Order: sequence, then structure tokens, then C-alpha cells
Amino acid sequence: MELLSRALLILLAMLLLLLALEWNLDWKHLGSAPGGHYCIEEKLAAAGRDSSWDFGLLGVPHCKDFIPLYESRPIKQYQRGALGLDHSFGLWFLARRLQPEIIIESGGHRGHSTWILRRAVPDARIIALGTEHPSYVHANTIYVTRDNDFGSLDWDNLLNPSIRKAKILLVFDDHQNQFKRVLQARNAGFQHLIFANNSDTGSGEAYSLRQVCDQQSTGGGHNCSIDSREAAARSQRKKSWDRAIEISEICSSKGEWWGVRGQMRDKPDRASVYITHRDHVRNHGIFDSMLQTYWELPPVASPGLSKQRSYDPARTPPPLLGDEDSVVFDAMGLSQLEPWQFGDYSQLVYVRLDG
Repeated sequence: MELLSRALLILLAMLLLLLALEWNLDWKHLGSAPGGHYCIEEKLAAAGRDSSWDFGLLGVPHCKDFIPLYESRPIKQYQRGALGLDHSFGLWFLARRLQPEIIIESGGHRGHSTWILRRAVPDARIIALGTEHPSYVHANTIYVTRDNDFGSLDWDNLLNPSIRKAKILLVFDDHQNQFKRVLQARNAGFQHLIFANNSDTGSGEAYSLRQVCDQQSTGGGHNCSIDSREAAARSQRKKSWDRAIEISEICSSKGEWWGVRGQMRDKPDRASVYITHRDHVRNHGIFDSMLQTYWELPPVASPGLSKQRSYDPARTPPPLLGDEDSVVFDAMGLSQLEPWQFGDYSQLVYVRLDG
């Protein structure tokens, strides 16, 4: 009898251990902080060794300088797809930090991002591709029609050969396949890239770098069972966050979770190409092989301060200002902004390719 009781206790302990392991495996997908080591863990060391890249040191002071500038922007009405406060600040911060001589911008919409870049680097030459009837126009900016796609242009012939490619910054907000854009940029010899609309797995109009980096080998991948802990957690979070993604949005009926239900999306012609999991893993390997830095810029403020209920904070890097920073938030004038200005965050990312 005593032996049977001991065996039952051991069996119960094993079951509890398995449940705990399942919980951790499911929750790691929601609790990861991609701004730290989400994609390529050790390759962030190049940025991490330089303390000037530390948002904890430079982010808040720069942000304080940025708010009055942001309030003076010429395009103030809400526009779907335009950069909100978080991405405007991230773009401005990075451009000021990199100080490029030339900026090539693909997808400038009505010119808000061009204005941000101009304020960050006043003397830079900006080439704006695909800007639609810009509300902001500047004399030192070259505007190129939508018929000329970044990948179809011969940049070696278009650019002055005396300009080093390392002094050129590419900004993509064109909702196109970001993996494709990385390959195009690398083939043309560019190193510094910024991507807006870096959508999470299961969402977005295009195959994003965040989707490329979502691999089981890097702590990603997803459990497509509707009975899994991950499915339950995502369903619960959907009640609080408008853009939280449920497991049914991530997985196809065949269990394809990579990209958007197994699709590698590309917006220009509404193309959705199905790829195998092997191809998805291969894409990550190619990206990894040329990558020096992958850095997702954090939101400016926590939802507790900004009152936004759009993006899910469980899937973002920690904000510059947490709930405990309400005094700083108020002092910077951020409490005077409407909540919608904080709601368009989608993991704007800086990428540096090997030279």
C-alpha cells in the first residue's frame, strides 16, 4: 500500500512538471521582448557595446527635445497608415544618431516622415519614392513617381560615386515584402535600413522581418492547437488589446503559422505566395548571414500612461516611460496628446547589414 502511494505521488509530480513545461512553452511566445534579443541574439552586441545606443541614457532626453518639434508638424490630422508619435520619434532619433548624407525613402505617403527626416538631418539630400501628392515639399528633396520602385532602379548610376553607401540611410514604409527589400538593399551595397510596419506573425500586409525572425530555433514558433495555453492566453489578451492576435489568425487549417498563415505577403499587387516551413527557415538563415544589428525601437510610453488599447504590450519591447514615470510623462507634455497618437506602434526596426 505504501509503495502504491509513493508511485502515485511520483506520477502526480511528473504530471505537474509536464503542465508547468507546457505553460512555459506556450507563454514564451507572448512574453518575449523582441527589442532585446528577439531575432539574432549575439549580433546586437555591436550596438550594445556603444552606450550611446542605450535608450535608457539617450531616449528620454532626446524625446523631451522631440515633443515640441512633433507638435509643430505640418500634417496633424489622423491618417491611417501614417507614422504616429512612437514611430515619428524613433525615425527622428535614428536619423539624428546616424547622420546620413543621403536618405532614400520608399513610401512617404503625404510627406510627414519626410518632414521628420528633414528636421533630424537638415542638410541631407532626401530621395522620396512613391510619395502621394505630398502636403509637405522641400527644395532639397527629390520626389520620384510611384512608377519607379526601389528595387527596379540602378542606384550605382543614379548616385554620385563619391558618396559612400555607408553614409546612406534607407527608410521603408511601403508595405512591401521586407525580406525582399533587404535582399535588394544588400545587392545594391546599402547597409543602414529602417522598416516601419514590422508586423507580428499572423498580421500585416507584407512579410515582415519580425515574421522572418519568428523561428522555433530563436524561441518562436507557435502551437496551433485551439486547446493550448497559448491559444487561451491570446484569446484572453484580445479582450484588452484591439490588435492582439488570436491563434486562429496565426494558424491556417493545415497548421501553417509562419508569415500570415503560411503566406509570404507582398502588397504592391496584393500577392500572397505560400511558402513551406523549410523556405521560411531558409529565409531566416539568409537574413542572419548578412545581419549585424537588428533593433526594434520601443514605444515612448506604457499603455498605463498613454491610455492606448491598440497594440498588445506583451509583444513589444519595454517602453521608454513605464507606469512609474507619470511625473516625467506629464512634464514632457505627453499627457496633453490624444491616445490615438500612441496607438499605431508596429515595431519600427533599425537593421544594419554587414558591409
